[in-house]
Amino acid sequence: MRVALVNPPWTFERSIYFGCRQPHLPLELGYAKAALEHDGHVVLMLDGHLFERDDEDLVAEIAGFGADMTVVTTAPSYLFWRCAPPELGVPARFLRALGRRGGRTVAVGPHGSVTPRATLRKLGVDAVVRGECEDTVAALAAERDWSRVPAIALTGDRGEQGSRPPAASPFVEAPPLVWPDEWIERHKHHHHRFDERQYGAGAEVEASRGCPYNCSFCAKIDYRDKYRRRELPLIMTEIDRLISQGVGYVYFIDEIFLPQKPLLEALAQRSIQFGVQTRIDLWKPELLELLGAAGCVSIEAGIESLTEEGREALAKRCRLDTEDLAQLLFEARRHVPFVQANLIGMEQDNEALVAYWRDRLMAGGVWANEPVPLYLYPSSPGYHARWGEPDDRAWERAHEHYLAAFNAFSDVQDDRPVPLAELERQCGC
Repeated sequence: MRVALVNPPWTFERSIYFGCRQPHLPLELGYAKAALEHDGHVVLMLDGHLFERDDEDLVAEIAGFGADMTVVTTAPSYLFWRCAPPELGVPARFLRALGRRGGRTVAVGPHGSVTPRATLRKLGVDAVVRGECEDTVAALAAERDWSRVPAIALTGDRGEQGSRPPAASPFVEAPPLVWPDEWIERHKHHHHRFDERQYGAGAEVEASRGCPYNCSFCAKIDYRDKYRRRELPLIMTEIDRLISQGVGYVYFIDEIFLPQKPLLEALAQRSIQFGVQTRIDLWKPELLELLGAAGCVSIEAGIESLTEEGREALAKRCRLDTEDLAQLLFEARRHVPFVQANLIGMEQDNEALVAYWRDRLMAGGVWANEPVPLYLYPSSPGYHARWGEPDDRAWERAHEHYLAAFNAFSDVQDDRPVPLAELERQCGC
């Protein structure tokens, strides 16, 4: 079978999207490509965002390729499945341009994982994949009768949202991804890096998947949930190839980069710098020192709330108090050039307290952002606690609540976000 894998040309105007707006490697498509080629399929992988190609340009290449199946993602990368753009306008616009010129159509991403019926309706695809997508995409390519494939929803399905549970890849033996040289050459962006002059290309790598915690704000229930750690030789083979292609910095997209001494020791032996997202309460001072010695130059540490009551409301399961967390952040800053304490706006944290702690952290060299309003993604425990199981209006409901609840928004949102229906209507959903 001939399969096209597509990351569409993303735009985020008037969106609530919290993620980075620069192009990132579409790791989910990279894994799917490896699985498909292992099974003997011919694969065309396209990235409209990275290469600044419009829909018609992508469609022309897919038609010329003669695709039997076209897969499009509904989030810019696995890196942002937990904070994806709620609207489906970008993939819908691409699919409308594609029509039937790419064979059977499949959508992968967080939207179909959580609200499959609504995603099928908005995108008009033949199937959506629920959960982690690489193995399911390979199964679709191998099976003519898609009703026999688990972890999908099909046009015409009459079952409930959860009639086919989301898929979770074993992941531990995920093969080293291979990116064409021209992709790496265009990937100049060093994600979440703010320290000093940057050398070499950037890239994203995945060392683990999932998280053992269930914080109320984290959208991961229906995908990337259970914690799995990838085998070290596979990770290092992938990183060594990236280094040979001129990459000077990698960002680990792991939901939670847990302390792993063998990985840090292996990184320390290579000429590579990297960034991570983690929980600072899981690190000891000696491992923070090793983290810096291994080449870490950026830490995004999820603190979320500056009070024990706020962290408890978010189900953080944090055993340290705010002073202990601050001391660990200061210790991390001794070894790593940029350390950020991520904060969420919580009613338990009054303005004076937030101002005091932000000033104290920044005086110690740790960046603490203005608290970001909490968006209740449909696949978060917070959404489930407020509204129950997500239905076909889950994304609209979360969006309406966010716009009604807050007057100030994330600092990456230049203009006030507009309603979800308006965003999608502009692209023909």
